[in-house]
Amino acid sequence: MTECVNPSNICRGELIVIAGNSNPKLAQDVVNSLGIELGEAEVKHFADGEINVKINDTVRGKDVYIIQPTSYPTNDNLMELLILTDACRRASAGHVNVVVPYYGYARQDRKTRGREPISAKLVANLITVSGADRVITMDLHAGQIQGYFDIPLDHFSAIRLLSSYFKKEAFGKSDDYVVVSPDLGGVTRARNFADYLKLTIAIIEKRRPKPNVSEVMNVIGDFKGKHCILVDDMIDTAGTICNAANYLMENGAKDVSMAATHGVLSGPAIERLEESCLKEIVITDTIQLPEEKKIDKIKIMSIAPLLAEAIKRINSYESISGLFEDAK
Repeated sequence: MTECVNPSNICRGELIVIAGNSNPKLAQDVVNSLGIELGEAEVKHFADGEINVKINDTVRGKDVYIIQPTSYPTNDNLMELLILTDACRRASAGHVNVVVPYYGYARQDRKTRGREPISAKLVANLITVSGADRVITMDLHAGQIQGYFDIPLDHFSAIRLLSSYFKKEAFGKSDDYVVVSPDLGGVTRARNFADYLKLTIAIIEKRRPKPNVSEVMNVIGDFKGKHCILVDDMIDTAGTICNAANYLMENGAKDVSMAATHGVLSGPAIERLEESCLKEIVITDTIQLPEEKKIDKIKIMSIAPLLAEAIKRINSYESISGLFEDAK
């Protein structure tokens, strides 16, 4: 906890950051960047699976930030977020801001067949009804989810952070490097990434016969003889990415690396990545990676400084537009 982090003392109230169980390390890194202590909250599970929350710090009138990505186990982590939010609201917090670096259910953003839900919208409703005043998130799978909320939502991007990893070796070397979008839907993301590195892009055309399965049909753009950097918002089971990397290598790429904001890494993902032709995989810490999933190929970059700066500016009524200029 701390008083206003703005030297002018113009702020929304005393700042406190609380962590759920999904990514306590990220929360600790954020408060370290802010120079404050992490708020004390206990999140426990009863024997029957029910979640019990106890916030040990006073939050009355304070500007509260709850850091809780809704990653695996998605439903448990979502319920933790909702219950923490409700607890803060009932304890008379001045503002309740939920920081959801990874927004679960984002891939269920529209109806593709009859009698299907729009689960991303349902989650937005639940967060709002639980008592949140503001949502902070990173690289939503579908940008239109921003419009599912009737409360302020700040949508940040890790594109600049991820591209910085490759800047020293790739900047401006368009004859040797190319940024590749794994599908048509990710073209804007790939173009933003390429703009930072002054590179060109290539686009993979694919079809997806069923979830987590894709087939490469064609590649638009010049990639032969070049170092390819695949860019996506997430890596889930890694099937799509590994197929894309194999296709690029089999058709003349020099080597293939991968950059993605969210390392979901479900099921066989780690085994696939380990055995794949991918040179390296660069992700962020929006999702806490268990020790057993940390392999030499995976490099992790932290979004904690970005989130800390966003929290500081929001608390101090400062502009944050420059922090999310790449999120579309």
